[in-house]
Amino acid sequence: MSSTDVDQQIEIWKMKRLIKSLSLARGSGTSMISLVMPPKDQISIMNNTLTNEYGTASNIKSRVNRLSVLSAITSAQQCLKHYSRVPPKGLVVYCGTILTDEGKEKKVSIHFEPFKPINTSLYLCDNKFHVEALQELLDNDSSFGFIIIDGNGCLYGRVTGNTREVITHFSVDLPKKHGRGGQSAQRFGRIREEKRHHYLRKVAETATQVFISNNRVNDTGIILAGSAEFKNDLMKSDLFDPRMRAKVVNIVDVSYGGVNGFDQAISLSQECLSNVKLVQETKLIEKLFDEISLDTGKYAYGIDDTLKALDMGAVETLIVWESLDVNRVMLNGPDGIEVERFFTPAQEADRSNYVDKETGAELEVKEKMPMLEWLTEIYKEKGASLEFVTDRSTVGSQFVKGFGGMGGLLRYKMDVTTLEGDDNDMYYDDDEEIENDDDDYFF
Repeated sequence: MSSTDVDQQIEIWKMKRLIKSLSLARGSGTSMISLVMPPKDQISIMNNTLTNEYGTASNIKSRVNRLSVLSAITSAQQCLKHYSRVPPKGLVVYCGTILTDEGKEKKVSIHFEPFKPINTSLYLCDNKFHVEALQELLDNDSSFGFIIIDGNGCLYGRVTGNTREVITHFSVDLPKKHGRGGQSAQRFGRIREEKRHHYLRKVAETATQVFISNNRVNDTGIILAGSAEFKNDLMKSDLFDPRMRAKVVNIVDVSYGGVNGFDQAISLSQECLSNVKLVQETKLIEKLFDEISLDTGKYAYGIDDTLKALDMGAVETLIVWESLDVNRVMLNGPDGIEVERFFTPAQEADRSNYVDKETGAELEVKEKMPMLEWLTEIYKEKGASLEFVTDRSTVGSQFVKGFGGMGGLLRYKMDVTTLEGDDNDMYYDDDEEIENDDDDYFF
């Protein structure tokens, strides 16, 4: 993967984290402003709009709500002062007063240019932030539709980014090639062909309903798969919408129908789906698993061993679960020496982890940040390429549950288990159950 692709992947990961934190935030009254400006909008027009809104908000009867709304509008105006014009990819602003978990009020002011052009124009003042426009930027990855058809039924699915989705499916009971007694071969053949024709018609009509809207195919490409001749018959049939026929990028033979056939069709269509993250992610994790099974020594897994190898500059590709909930905590150690430790939320809550092993003194927290955020800042310094993966695929789930959600492909053979770490370092326990916490690191 090129440096540009890695940078964009990191931007997407940061956007996902931001969307999650923004969507969880809530305020009292309508004190939270969501502002989205496409590239062609003008800052001056939006400033006039905010000025008018300020005048209107001054008439709000509730003093607390009035002051919160006026404060949010003022913050939005301050954000716009950073820009003489709307950036080339648009501008996103979120301002307002939110309620923390402790019930206290906290002011939030965020403004940035999205990682790719945004076409939505939005101004809302509500008790929550509206992130739909940001979510659309992530949902616009290339998607591929799948039709898995055999003599038992048909399944319709979609692969978008690193997400596999079963849209709908239905079963069918078709007569076999040989009829029962009392039926002539010709009559049975006509009945069989008639039912196959009705079946193909239903498959084609359902495909049109699933994959076409607004007079166009919703997906980048369509893959037909099946264990019999139905897929080829569908492709040749006049019943199959010509708009979808033009989008067919692959026809594959699979051994199964249903969900198992869907998974097999994805695997057999990897070349066509080379730009889809789910396939890239699966191939990357499988490569790590191959290194481990062959015991080549050119691998590391688990946070402890992977961080040791990363610190030595031995990691070529760093693979991390995008929802790994671990914090990097810097502590003031004895004699002013900084101590670096990595904690899960459960370990952070245990005050014994903040005690110096030699002196027994409690160490003071100097700095804390999510480990994943820290890795996005230092991976280039360590000479590594950073890849975020999910647990949505079978191998991804295995990577998270069995290997701690972190690993690395190494440049050269080495035994990381023999490397000595700082006794004061507290690394993540690989055997501890991983949970996807909803902690908010942005506010």
